[in-house]
Amino acid sequence: MSDAFDNEEMKEILQDFLTEAEEMLEGLDTYFVQLESRPDDRTLLNEIFRTAHSIKGSAGFIGLNRIVEVAHHAENVLNQLRQGQMRAEPLVIDIILEAMDALKLLVREVRTGTPADVDIDALSQKLDLLMQWGEDVQSESAQEQQEQEGEGAREHPEETVEKAAPETPVPSETALLPEAFQVEDEELAAGQTEAETGAGKPVPAKEPVPPSRSLSPKVDSPPPSASEGPSAGAGESDQTIRVETSRLDNVMNLVGELVLGRNRLVRLSGDQSGLQDVQQQLKEISEAVAQLSRVTTDLQLAVIKTRMQPIRKVLGKFPRMVRDLSRKMGKEVRLELSGEETELDKSVIEEIGDPLVHIIRNAIDHGLESPEERQASGKPAEGVVRIGAYQEGNSIVIEVSDDGKGINVERVKQKAIERRLISGADADRMSEGELVNLIFLPGFSTAEKITDVSGRGVGMDVVRTNINKINGSVEVRTTPGAGSTFIIRLPLTIAIIQALMVTIGAEVYAIPLQTVVETVKITREEVKTLSGSDVLNLRDQVLPLLRLRDEFKVPDTDSADPSRCYVVVVQLGSRLLGLVVDRLPYQEEVVIKSMGPLLSGIRGMAGATITGDGKVVLILDVAEILQDIQLRQQSGAVQTGYQTAMNRT
Repeated sequence: MSDAFDNEEMKEILQDFLTEAEEMLEGLDTYFVQLESRPDDRTLLNEIFRTAHSIKGSAGFIGLNRIVEVAHHAENVLNQLRQGQMRAEPLVIDIILEAMDALKLLVREVRTGTPADVDIDALSQKLDLLMQWGEDVQSESAQEQQEQEGEGAREHPEETVEKAAPETPVPSETALLPEAFQVEDEELAAGQTEAETGAGKPVPAKEPVPPSRSLSPKVDSPPPSASEGPSAGAGESDQTIRVETSRLDNVMNLVGELVLGRNRLVRLSGDQSGLQDVQQQLKEISEAVAQLSRVTTDLQLAVIKTRMQPIRKVLGKFPRMVRDLSRKMGKEVRLELSGEETELDKSVIEEIGDPLVHIIRNAIDHGLESPEERQASGKPAEGVVRIGAYQEGNSIVIEVSDDGKGINVERVKQKAIERRLISGADADRMSEGELVNLIFLPGFSTAEKITDVSGRGVGMDVVRTNINKINGSVEVRTTPGAGSTFIIRLPLTIAIIQALMVTIGAEVYAIPLQTVVETVKITREEVKTLSGSDVLNLRDQVLPLLRLRDEFKVPDTDSADPSRCYVVVVQLGSRLLGLVVDRLPYQEEVVIKSMGPLLSGIRGMAGATITGDGKVVLILDVAEILQDIQLRQQSGAVQTGYQTAMNRT
């Protein structure tokens, strides 16, 4: 980096630029997808041009000349588009998107310090040829029109004929690529630096004006910490987050209230003169504690809100991906988004991207038919993929649906039996909903052939694994001939949760409340055995049971009631399970803590927490428990993953 970045001020400006540039480039992907369907939208074209110009201008001030050069050549083409000298046809947009991809790589190069594999000279030549072609066609069209108007005026002098310029044709890819990549060495050497440039090269401003801390006028960005320098390690995600000033003001006000409450408690605890009136003293302490509790709750909610980000940050990447995939596979696909302002915790936002990519790729590859197949079945040639997000209680629900052919449940059943994932007897007992959700098992795939898009049987397993990691759930519903819907449920935040405390012998465990459907007190005689497994007839529904005492090898104690027990009914997607425990002492809000590297491998445990009396309590991972039970049923294993893990510790 140059000496200009030696001071902290310039480092902060650079970090702001990188964050804004990444967001702007993601936004441009969406704009270009919209432009394909609205090629004459002047407002959209102007917005695209302004965004590209902002990136170029700010990069020029900071001295990022490689970014400036690519942005400048792309800006020239965009200027022709907005002036009507060229039409935004798919091939033209393909070439501009190639430049946008190069800019993303160059921005990443600055952030990580890893050189980007970008041939700037070749890309610039291609953009210049596209621009020159547009100018030539425009000139020929204008000359042709003048000649036609001249002939018309000579033949009919009494008439004034107004003719629209013919629609600008689009160059074929073969017309551009050979010339772009067959440039003589002398031509390449003619323009190595900006000092030697002519009209085709960017000209730096004589007196550059520092950009504002935010390239976008709508967003205020706090300066990142000093540790976030321009040479962050490769592969590191952006650890900064933008927070509205009003939210920070609210946090500060609550911290002030917290200080007042603390001061009041300190005063009361140190006031020995009031010992003669103990009852009054206790009353005041009780009031102070209640106030402290209220402020702490409000502060907790305020801090959580500062971590919240709109899911638009993830969904905004998909229009470009859908466009590229549909063109690659010869399908017509329209993407519809809703609920983009729904907010999620930043840590959840970072984890949900990959699962959604897998689901969308499978929807386009396997779910949607070709245009010919759709028309033959009476559907529009264009398929639709819909992504919607909304809040439901303390959870966020994301639904990804398509209007394709749906999932062949019978085929799923046969494939699962063939791969020995389930037995034929088990398959016959399963409902249609349970069968279709077998696609989430490791190694499952119904694809006839493997492509670079999908078909290897790892995508859906990865989807469930990644979602389970953030205490979420996923299930699929399908209608033959009408399409499929994937339903993902995620917690608002993964740091603090409501939990149901349960006791097994002398041990206490926490079960995330969002997975709990109900609790039932039963006699031990009500537990029946079916095919070697414990079950409970709950309102005419057979509920499989899991005795946590046996799974975790908790020793018996005299405190346990030998005749009665409790069943905690938990649900993940469409799957239900009853966890058999001794008692249900209370419900509490808990802070999830990592168990550290030595204990983090224990199956069925999501983490640990510290209760109000100072005890360490393990938090159950319901998703892993259900997954291990399913795998145990498939393999017929007697010993569970939890027992194996516990034996190792």
